[in-house]
Amino acid sequence: MTVDAVIFDWGGTLTPWHDIDFEAEARSLASAVVNADHDVDVSLERLRAAGDTVWGRSRDHQQSATVADLFTEAGLDHDPDLLMAYREFWEPHTATDPEVAPLWQRLRESGVKVGVLSNTIWPRAWHEDFFRRDGVHHLIDADVYTSEIPWTKPSPHAFRAAMDAVGVGDPARCVYVGDRLFDDVWGARNAGMRAIHIPLSAIPANQIGHTEGTPDAVVHRLSEIPDVLAGWR
Repeated sequence: MTVDAVIFDWGGTLTPWHDIDFEAEARSLASAVVNADHDVDVSLERLRAAGDTVWGRSRDHQQSATVADLFTEAGLDHDPDLLMAYREFWEPHTATDPEVAPLWQRLRESGVKVGVLSNTIWPRAWHEDFFRRDGVHHLIDADVYTSEIPWTKPSPHAFRAAMDAVGVGDPARCVYVGDRLFDDVWGARNAGMRAIHIPLSAIPANQIGHTEGTPDAVVHRLSEIPDVLAGWR
């Protein structure tokens, strides 16, 4: 097998998995609500329900969304300039795994392109800021965020968008790395790629899709990936 590109999931793969307090997340979002004619508890309830709906559409229909879509679903007006509390809530959960930089350097030195494909409602700029903060942004050949395209993983269209971004036409020459057996493993293999599972995340039950894929390999550290690729070659 010749590997031309390795494409990575973001949350729980390039970042360590964290359990999230979704009540606190909704409260941070509510700080961006404007022109509300009700108290903050109503906004919180609407935002929590909207989050379930938006991510349910991603899971069941591979329909993408943005932060703005979340407020629209909740029936709330918001000011994008007031989203700093929401971003600050998430920032402690965005740290890049220390093994990412040496792994990506090694892949690029061996002629393998590095890509990122993330299911996200966040704008590209936030992800790029976090990668720059952690000193790895320059090692990415191409990155695709589903907030910018119509589909989410596990749609094959999302994986094709990532392949197009890194400039590889044959899915058999691409490897996808992710922590989810539905979105990442089943999705990648259904798109014709090989899939490496990194099973370090406690995926909530309501985020598990209809199928669990069978990975081509399992690793417990990102640094194990070059050895897997070498074995395939």
